[in-house]
Amino acid sequence: MKTTLRASAALMLLAAAGAAMAAPDLGQATKQATNWTAITMFAAFVIFTLFITKWAASKTRSASDFYTAGGGITGFQNGLAIAGDFMSAASFLGISAAVFLDGFDGLIYAIGFLVGWPVITFLMAERLRNLGRFTFADVAAYRFHQKPIRVFAASGTLVVVLFYLIAQMVGAGQLIKLLFGLEYWIAVVIVGVLMMVYVLFGGMTATTWVQIIKAVLLLSGASYMAFAVLAQFNFSPEKLFATATDLHAKGFSIMGPGNFVKDPISAISFGMALMFGTAGLPHILMRFFTVPSAKEARKSVLWATTWIGYFYILTFIIGFGAIVLVGTNPEFKDAAGKLLGGNNMAAVHLAKAVGGDIFLGFISAVAFATILAVVAGLTLSGASAVSHDLYATVFAKGTATSSSELRVSKITTICLGFIAVLLGIAFEKQNVAFMVSLAFAIAASANFPVLFMSVLWKNCTTRGATVGGFLGLGTAVVLTVVSKSVWVDVLGNAEAIFPYTSPAIFSMPIGFFGIWFFSITDKSPRAAIDKAGFEAQEVRSETGIGASGASGH
Repeated sequence: MKTTLRASAALMLLAAAGAAMAAPDLGQATKQATNWTAITMFAAFVIFTLFITKWAASKTRSASDFYTAGGGITGFQNGLAIAGDFMSAASFLGISAAVFLDGFDGLIYAIGFLVGWPVITFLMAERLRNLGRFTFADVAAYRFHQKPIRVFAASGTLVVVLFYLIAQMVGAGQLIKLLFGLEYWIAVVIVGVLMMVYVLFGGMTATTWVQIIKAVLLLSGASYMAFAVLAQFNFSPEKLFATATDLHAKGFSIMGPGNFVKDPISAISFGMALMFGTAGLPHILMRFFTVPSAKEARKSVLWATTWIGYFYILTFIIGFGAIVLVGTNPEFKDAAGKLLGGNNMAAVHLAKAVGGDIFLGFISAVAFATILAVVAGLTLSGASAVSHDLYATVFAKGTATSSSELRVSKITTICLGFIAVLLGIAFEKQNVAFMVSLAFAIAASANFPVLFMSVLWKNCTTRGATVGGFLGLGTAVVLTVVSKSVWVDVLGNAEAIFPYTSPAIFSMPIGFFGIWFFSITDKSPRAAIDKAGFEAQEVRSETGIGASGASGH
């Protein structure tokens, strides 16, 4: 605990320095009056989850306990935890805001996120559980030379985690700044410190239960909001939509596509990134190693898909409800007629419109809990990539003890906490939406092709998987940097080099092509070993025979 206090103090000092440098900007920012109802509910959630962390710490004795909760989570519990991990602030605040702005087009997020789950259900979940131990690299490297494939997997994981983390930290900072009346940097430091406490002391057990609690609270709050909105229209969605189209500035066009994604290539590319990126997110894939068998892995995906699908239906109703109850109410507008706190706060303002200050406090605390749970899962994924894939396998060459691996993981957690806080402060004024789409595009272009081909294609080799994976990774990053979201909006150039919303339609095929081409042209002795190992891998992936703690079918 002394270590945590020292780390917290250091974070405060670093954040104070960052705030001092950014003082002029912070001084100009509009700050809300302190919402004591929200702070009380937030404090109650934090205290409750810290008790869970203390309980989890008593059960975390080995690397297996830390990374996968000892494989003792049931399918139902894991399904709720996956839903809690996946329903981030981008889902709750972002999708409802997209519907509030563009109507029907906002659904591209919900559909893109959701249709990735059947891919996981039928192609990935069972094989992941039977082949892996702690990270998705265990699966990708099952029959390959360990060092190159794990270096790639750790690189892909860390890039995805980093961009996802920054977006969550900035989202948390802006939310708390608006609702609690705190300075932005203080909110970012609070998230960083709590994240490190959960992961350092509780590992996957604490993270799982924080995600389960958060999922239940978020689903309950969103259900009430949707119910309260529909109740005002006699539970007739048709009346809700008709009223929304009458009041929205874009009129009836919000009931059709074309407001958000302007061209077919961007629409397909964006959808590909969201769909296949879901099947390549390391912090989601890691959750399949927390269940005792392949059967429970499939059950957890079924439950996760059910909760996530239900949640996305609610966000659609919440978005249209916000058009009617928030968009026309001057209470939620500033002097310029814009929404207080920006459009991402549409769902939060709707909470006040339908439930007053108490429900606003509840939803704001739940939104913060949402960010906290996702950040904890991301940090655990990044820490496992460094300690398990790089340290234990690449540097220690399989000779690392469980305790030394655990120590490296905890050091990495602290480092990630520092980096997340500093970058969260640095990116306060930037539009960070591109970071989430970059995370999905990278996962779809690098992690998913390697995972897919290594498990399902006999002729895939170490060279093919590594070179193809890095080609997909590099292409996704470069094309995103030269797209409008970064090249124009962040770097200030006049015109984007890459004209489309997402790079996935180009970078994902390059990843797959690279794996195929560099595998079929690989005539090295290692290639023969890689191909010969496919049969044994297939037997284990389908039956679970030989998997740690797995009973197969």
